[in-house]
Amino acid sequence: MNGESPAVDRRGEDIVRANMPLVGHLVREMLARVPAHVNRDDLLSAGYAALVAAARGFDPDRGVPFPRFAAARVRGALLDELRGLDWASRSVRQRARRTDSAREELTAELGRTPSVQELAERLGCTVEDIEHAADDVHRATVFSLQGFATATADDLVTERTPGPEDMLILRERLGYLRHAVDALPDRLRVVVQGYFFEERPMAEIAADLGVSESRVSQLRAEALVLLRDGLNTHLDPALAAENPPKEGCVARRRAAYYDRIASRGTLRTRLALTGPDGIPVAA
Repeated sequence: MNGESPAVDRRGEDIVRANMPLVGHLVREMLARVPAHVNRDDLLSAGYAALVAAARGFDPDRGVPFPRFAAARVRGALLDELRGLDWASRSVRQRARRTDSAREELTAELGRTPSVQELAERLGCTVEDIEHAADDVHRATVFSLQGFATATADDLVTERTPGPEDMLILRERLGYLRHAVDALPDRLRVVVQGYFFEERPMAEIAADLGVSESRVSQLRAEALVLLRDGLNTHLDPALAAENPPKEGCVARRRAAYYDRIASRGTLRTRLALTGPDGIPVAA
């Protein structure tokens, strides 16, 4: 902050430090809406830079709380970062959709994340083809709002400043998400909480569970599919009906999971998990 007193500098630094968790929350919120290969560190860097800029430009006399002031600027910076990523070609996007659909189908049929070999057999290609396609997707980000369908960066946040009704809907969805995570089977819950909420390295989570990092990655993918289907069941039944579970023990386990989400709370308790601005309330 050029030309400002040391006291003002320190106050700005204190504001930045106090609100760093806000950046982590907004990045996690964004990552929940894009494929897992979007680089979290890149988003965090952009978010922290926006937080510093917000602290420099903040005027408390305007009567706007700093978290609300900063959140709008951090979200904008995250969208700018996403826009700057390379877009996938149409063929890459099509391969990504086919691969994700096959993985989800096999996960539902087998009750576990399929191996690369099983995935290749379902798609009628080689393991090398799967690996090459994954490399292409990593180099060219595919944005997603539902089931890894492609979308533009602007589609991720359709309104920067939601009104009261939209904020209530958002807070209810966040409450459902929290309850859906809590209702996950133990190992899946440990992975999701550790990776997304506690931002722990995958190697550390793998060591705690006594498995390999690749297995943690598989558990994470399995959990995300289960979370998506569970949230759709309660928040968008029409979308859930488009992909009904098959009969059998896997379907019964998934149905029991959906019931556990509903039994976790009510609208009142779900809204209580966030503040008026949609920021999670500390436990």
